[in-house]
Amino acid sequence: MGQKRRSASSRRWLSEHESDQYVQRARTEGWRSRAVFKLEELDQRDRLLRPGQRIVDLGAAPGGWTQYCVKRCGSKSTVIGIDLLPIDPLPGSVLIQSDFESDEGLSALETALNGQRVDLVLSDMAPNISGIASADQARATGLVELALDFCDRQLVSGGDFVAKAFQGEGFDAWLAQVRERFKKVSVRKPAASRARSREVYVVARNFRLG
Repeated sequence: MGQKRRSASSRRWLSEHESDQYVQRARTEGWRSRAVFKLEELDQRDRLLRPGQRIVDLGAAPGGWTQYCVKRCGSKSTVIGIDLLPIDPLPGSVLIQSDFESDEGLSALETALNGQRVDLVLSDMAPNISGIASADQARATGLVELALDFCDRQLVSGGDFVAKAFQGEGFDAWLAQVRERFKKVSVRKPAASRARSREVYVVARNFRLG
């Protein structure tokens, strides 16, 4: 029974995915994922991306956000994407296959940055779903906490941070930490975010270094 239920659920998800307007647009326009339209909306609203920026994209696979940054910011920018999963090459970017949560992953990022701080940190990371709500929420909160720690280590004074987070236990406490570090913090729900999802995007501007 459990197998049949999962199979039916998988079929429903696949059908919904294939008919999704953002999936279809991504394929037509040559983007690597539908998630690019979330970043595009945030960028258009908040004017996040500019030529010449140093940008780190945490949890970058399959590379849609990195691809968007390269296209928007041009060849004088430094765009670095990191993910545990492999990412097909993207001209104009530096791609690192490593676990961002590990010392090795952080070391690889710092090496790629060559001592320079970052203008914009992006995080579209999400945990692997176990189906146990409390465990999944704790894991999601852990990821955004790590992303915020990375900002403390690598973001320039006045820099910006965009992170996907999931509303639930731990979210308000983490958001309070973000507000302590940035002068302006907004919580957004892009049109491409599925309505039933608890995901939101936190846009934090003007980092207070130290």
